[in-house]
Amino acid sequence: MGQKKVIEKTEKELLEEKDKLESAVAKKATASEKAGKKIDSGRVYINATYNNTILTATDKSGNVIAWISAGSLGFSGPKKATPFAASKMVAAVSEKLRKIGLTNIDVVVKGVGNGRDSSIKSLAGAGFNILSIKDVTPIPHNGPQPPKARRI
Repeated sequence: MGQKKVIEKTEKELLEEKDKLESAVAKKATASEKAGKKIDSGRVYINATYNNTILTATDKSGNVIAWISAGSLGFSGPKKATPFAASKMVAAVSEKLRKIGLTNIDVVVKGVGNGRDSSIKSLAGAGFNILSIKDVTPIPHNGPQPPKARRI
């Protein structure tokens, strides 16, 4: 093993390194402030299908704050579309939204699954101020054209 070389830095280099470290710490502090931004109002989208229920919470401009599905909680198969799974999802999402400070929500419901009513009731029970409930379930106006009559 040889001798170790010790590199001596000048005062100028030490000051530059110190400035770089301070700027990096300042950037991290501003990033954590942005992450901890308080949001007072937003939207909750509920997509309730026959097979699953998905809940997405956004701010007013549409940026996703938190989302959850029944499958991510461990429900599988036909249990994902049950009202019980929907209420458990709301309980899990409401903890995240409380930390952010979200209190006033507009609810947008889409689909015909069993979890739609249960999730709205659970949101109200969790202490959120529901400003409006909007149903955006797609409804066919005419539907597909029936097949032609069979010619024999």
